[in-house]
Amino acid sequence: MKNLFNQSNRLEILNRIDKLNENSKAQWGKMNVYQMTKHCSIWDEWVLGKNSPIYKQEFFGRIFGKMALKSNVKDDRPMKKNMPAGKAFTIKEKEGNVDTQKIIWMDLVAEYEHFSNPAFIHDFFGKMTDEQIGILAYKHADHHLRQFDI
Repeated sequence: MKNLFNQSNRLEILNRIDKLNENSKAQWGKMNVYQMTKHCSIWDEWVLGKNSPIYKQEFFGRIFGKMALKSNVKDDRPMKKNMPAGKAFTIKEKEGNVDTQKIIWMDLVAEYEHFSNPAFIHDFFGKMTDEQIGILAYKHADHHLRQFDI
């Protein structure tokens, strides 16, 4: 299964991110390319433990999270289109420097090579193994790159 801890999978994602530009158009969803790259950067910062995040599983996640996690990491199927972004990961600003945001995102993706965040708790899925985190991180990046046909 593809995951961001695997060097070739990480390089694949980095190469795909590099293909984005300010003219990249979404095939679905509400985010433009700037919002998507910023969303993904903030999401990866959260997973990597940047900026001292507070981890807490939501109520519905405690009920359904483990079952949903197993379904999401059991195979290489991509994430479904139009999945809602969590409130903490919704980007309101419509414009910004796409090239700068790409560099920030690519630097964060590269950090998965040395991942170490035992405190991480997904807000819906709850506590995850490193393998599950790597798979979900790959699928999250892949989902948004597919959104822009990259």
